[in-house]
Amino acid sequence: MISEPTGRATGPYDAAFLPRVRMSFRAAREPVTEPVSKFGGQPVWLDGPAWPVHPRSGEPLVFIGQFRVPGDDVRLAYLFLHEEGMDMAGTAPEDGEAVVLVQPGGRTPSFASVGAPGTRGRTLWRWGPDEEEVPVEWLTDLTPIPPELDEAANQAAAFARYLRGEGPDVEVPDGQWPEDFLGGEALYPNHQAFGIDPGWLFLCQFQDRGEAEDDPFFLNFGYGSGFLFLSSDHLEGRFMWDCS
Repeated sequence: MISEPTGRATGPYDAAFLPRVRMSFRAAREPVTEPVSKFGGQPVWLDGPAWPVHPRSGEPLVFIGQFRVPGDDVRLAYLFLHEEGMDMAGTAPEDGEAVVLVQPGGRTPSFASVGAPGTRGRTLWRWGPDEEEVPVEWLTDLTPIPPELDEAANQAAAFARYLRGEGPDVEVPDGQWPEDFLGGEALYPNHQAFGIDPGWLFLCQFQDRGEAEDDPFFLNFGYGSGFLFLSSDHLEGRFMWDCS
């Protein structure tokens, strides 16, 4: 199942892509070489390698994953984060420690530092049996969200609009809503896209994980979620995470 651009979104609180679809994870049996959505492994570059590095130390950032941008053209958004002591960057979207690159034809963010040719860093990982870091690669399947979960997400987004003063008073939402999804309206833990300028469009969100033995990978967002955004022309990206 795929989402398509709505052409109606003007900022990070709108639905830039519909329908909202669930992201689930399937272990890759061999290294992925196709331009598909995935977590971990190595980037499938469409314009050639451009591995970001930390703006001050020069250390290569960790490759988190790549995400297929909805639309007719084959385009990927690549996410890289600085990780230190299991703490992950992303609370300051434009400090150079969280970088989204878009290929082909994308713009490198002005705050991003790209390493010299041949630069290659670590990739997403999970805990092994002896508490060692084990690199992983998971394909991302997009499937329909059950209608009741999708409606719960819409109600939560409507309540957030009310709290921001952008919509009518609605009841406090009850129940569960999806945690890993692409498209629709985002579900921000504190109802705001902190550090994201008004013109950016929400693409997808995913919850942190990694403490349970069967978790597919390790991401530390303070028991929160990460959010990926695109510019209106889909040629530049941003990332932030937040927790309640």
